[in-house]
Amino acid sequence: MYTRTFSTLGCSEFEPAAIVALARKHHIPVLEIRGIAGSTDLPSVLEAHFGTPAAWASFLRENSLRVCAFGTSFRLIGGSPADRDELLRYLPWAEAAGVPWLRVFDGGKTGGADEIAQGAETLATWREDKQKNGWQADWMVETHDALVTSPRLHAFFAAAPGARLLWDSHHTWKKGGEDPELTWQTVAAHTVHIHVKDSVSRPSSDGADYTYVLPGEGEFPMPRLRQLLESSRYAGHLSLEWERLWHPYMPPLDSALAAASSGWW
Repeated sequence: MYTRTFSTLGCSEFEPAAIVALARKHHIPVLEIRGIAGSTDLPSVLEAHFGTPAAWASFLRENSLRVCAFGTSFRLIGGSPADRDELLRYLPWAEAAGVPWLRVFDGGKTGGADEIAQGAETLATWREDKQKNGWQADWMVETHDALVTSPRLHAFFAAAPGARLLWDSHHTWKKGGEDPELTWQTVAAHTVHIHVKDSVSRPSSDGADYTYVLPGEGEFPMPRLRQLLESSRYAGHLSLEWERLWHPYMPPLDSALAAASSGWW
């Protein structure tokens, strides 16, 4: 059975102790870390709060918490050498705490052959460096930009068959226009982490063509997704990605977690 978690994107202003308290309140033992103390520059904020990766790992053990992923901003398609150097700053913190996944975006726009080839090449270079350096953390690629439909994902998996995926199920449903059942048939064998959220087809106050709402109050077909995951015996992470940092109109993450726990996920 999958493990429920949440992204700190929804409470990125919280200090570490407040994040721990929120996780305990909602009985969440695993966290996806995207922002802490008002910053998404995780290596810098972790150093400021804990000093060393070893002290950070001790903090997690003392609070009986695990971290399943760090959310980086690196893009598989279009990432620069400087962007990659920035991503490498996450590794000491991930390795010390046994964080298995670094989220990288897909990047790109069209999902054309040139973009797919670039993404596969970037991933292959990472794997070589990972093996050479003995790193335990690995990349999971989020369906965010170019890879939001099944044909593009099929092409990517053909070029990078060992790729591991963070499936943003709302993104492929809303932006890609796909039924989650169709997308799941494509991504199931590659997916280690899933983002979920809910929305209605009403323009938002910040200009999007849909509005995020509390889990269970929107149109996302969550009951069907749960059926798919349960019948497939999906054993990865199911993460509430509450994008309040980017969309301040959204209610607090505490409210979203309470709503999600009322039979939604």
